Amino acid sequence: MKKKFMSRSLSRITIFVFISALIIPFMPVHAEGVDALKPEAKHALSGRVVAKLLRQFHYNHQQMSDEISSEMLDLYVEQYDPNRLYFLASDIEKFEQFRFTLDDDIRDGNVDAAYIIFNTLTSRIEQRLFFVKNRLKKEFYYTINETYQLDRTEQPWAQSVKELDDLWRKKLKNEALNLRLAGKDWPGAQTTLNKRYENLERRIAQYKSEDVFQNFMNALSETYDPHTSYFSPISSENFGIDMSLSLEGIGAQLSADGDYTKVVRIIVGGPADRSKELQANDKIIGVAQGLEEKMVDVIGMRLDDVVQKIRGPKNSIVRLEVIPADVPAGGPTKEIILVRDKVVLEERAAQSDTVEIEQDGNLFKLGVITLPSFYVDLEAQRRHDPDFKSTTRDVRRLIGELEEAGIDGLIIDLRRNGGGSLQEAIELTGLFIEDGPVVQVKSYVGSKKVESDPDPSITYSGPLAVLVGRFSASASEIFSSAIQDYGRGLVVGNQTYGKGTVQNLLGLNRFIKSNDEKYGQLKVTVAKFYRITGSSTQHRGVIPDISFPSIYNEMDFGEDKQIHALPWDEISPAMSWKQGLGAREYDQVSMFLSKLRLNSKKRTAKNREFKYIQEDIDEYILEKDRNAIFLKESVRKAKRDETEKRRFLRADKRRADKGFAPLKEGEKIPAEDKAPDAILNESKRILSDLIFLSNPDKAAYIAKTGKKTNLENEGKSTTVRTDSEKKNRK
Repeated sequence: MKKKFMSRSLSRITIFVFISALIIPFMPVHAEGVDALKPEAKHALSGRVVAKLLRQFHYNHQQMSDEISSEMLDLYVEQYDPNRLYFLASDIEKFEQFRFTLDDDIRDGNVDAAYIIFNTLTSRIEQRLFFVKNRLKKEFYYTINETYQLDRTEQPWAQSVKELDDLWRKKLKNEALNLRLAGKDWPGAQTTLNKRYENLERRIAQYKSEDVFQNFMNALSETYDPHTSYFSPISSENFGIDMSLSLEGIGAQLSADGDYTKVVRIIVGGPADRSKELQANDKIIGVAQGLEEKMVDVIGMRLDDVVQKIRGPKNSIVRLEVIPADVPAGGPTKEIILVRDKVVLEERAAQSDTVEIEQDGNLFKLGVITLPSFYVDLEAQRRHDPDFKSTTRDVRRLIGELEEAGIDGLIIDLRRNGGGSLQEAIELTGLFIEDGPVVQVKSYVGSKKVESDPDPSITYSGPLAVLVGRFSASASEIFSSAIQDYGRGLVVGNQTYGKGTVQNLLGLNRFIKSNDEKYGQLKVTVAKFYRITGSSTQHRGVIPDISFPSIYNEMDFGEDKQIHALPWDEISPAMSWKQGLGAREYDQVSMFLSKLRLNSKKRTAKNREFKYIQEDIDEYILEKDRNAIFLKESVRKAKRDETEKRRFLRADKRRADKGFAPLKEGEKIPAEDKAPDAILNESKRILSDLIFLSNPDKAAYIAKTGKKTNLENEGKSTTVRTDSEKKNRK
């Protein structure tokens, strides 16, 4: 029986881009036309070497097989046509000849299948473009009751050209209606759509043989795991060159998602972060320069072309038209104005703040440290610069300043921390425990290494909460899981990303004897992280002690959403953890958890902002399940108006709380009237509960007098114990 093509929501040809620092071209810059492409002579050897390196160095040591071949075919076809809008069922039937032969072909140096499939695609795209040009000669009727299915990844392939024509009619009608609702007349929409599909035509014409081979190898590498990938020689060169550049931009990490440019991550300290307007999973559909220039439609545009439009001189203005991630399909877009700037280390470093919170008659002063990444200035460290910057050094300093300010508890906010230095994650954990294991690393050869806190001092021993979210990954998960396993602090927020793997970059030239030919590189997963309990952070991530609802939990984001992600598993616990020392020495949480959860549940049930969050989640799930957008203008407009009305009603309620008058019709919602950080606010209340429960006499005295008691010495945070004291305590 023939295997059906697996569906995935994200294309494998997605390539991440740091606008502020890194650019990896999504497409080549030299056009070769749309003539049939063929493999180059070196691709036979490159394919064999990539297959060998995957078997030898990948964590799973997975052997090439018919199963790999089958999955590779699905992934490769899906790269080019994830929404099933180009290939016909007859094309897919023809590709079935490769279902169980690709593994043998690659070992034999035969990569012809990649080019047969790609050249079929170019033929189908030419047919679609011919249809588009003809269909856009006349306007659509927007009074008919019909819908368009946005996600077709689970749908059968079209049986005929006529069936594809009808799908594309609806696709074009949907795009034209979006432009109409945005204020464009038919001639304007017609021009925009024609340019959009001319961009697609150029993208295909600019493909080269090496690009096809790179996509083919990436289909193979992803059968191993989503973080293993192949870089062609030109991609490798651009990676190295652009890593050394300092480019002005908006401070966002982008990827290509079908025809859209999607925001993957906001770089802390950059213009986008400071604006608080652009968010992860937003889709950029238009870019304009300055305050006056016309918005340029970028749907269907090459990713590096979009990057070039967004990037620009420092202090210059760029305007973005965006489809917000939390707006239902067909909902209103928004325009964001950003001033370009550099993202410098100082702006991305840890930052702190203090806040006073009154709860149940008690007043607490809390410190909040926002940590965007686990960073270290390796160059300054190698120079033995005594003042080199690092996460641990900065946080230690900030804790000292916060204690001088008289904080009663501390929150470490990691919600936007995508990882960084492993060593910094280990050393940061050491600020909160005296000694002991932090993380275990198991390599592809099976060896296990336990990484431990190298510093016997404790910088902070008071009440602690670590705030995590779906964008907390890698090193963030190592730190938060260690704090959780020791019971040293509360972990609150949302399930983390779940990336518990380590990658190394292998240059193919190391394994191929060649004096003049340049070969690509393979980024391969070589190790896995494990908690001190022996449980992996891979796939599951870190589950908070107290969790909150989040719309990101419903999106196709996170390691557990990736089909070929390595699974969760366990190894033996770290030795000292197995002996039970960690829990006995540091646990400040477990005895209070049930009470903390109950208190938080009662508060959030009555909290208006959490009700709004749940409403948005319910709406998102409803639209996602419906998977259809109305093509009747009156229905679409009513839906948009309903969404806008809901946003303004919420803003007016927040204004009423502050004694302000309602917004006038058409008035822009001020930043201070938009949704507050409900999760951070509730985390502060949870930490206040923990402070009170862990020392009610001290908390009551502080609340009553505003002064610290003689019990304060118990909370002194800088502690160094002698070896004899450690021995006696153990």
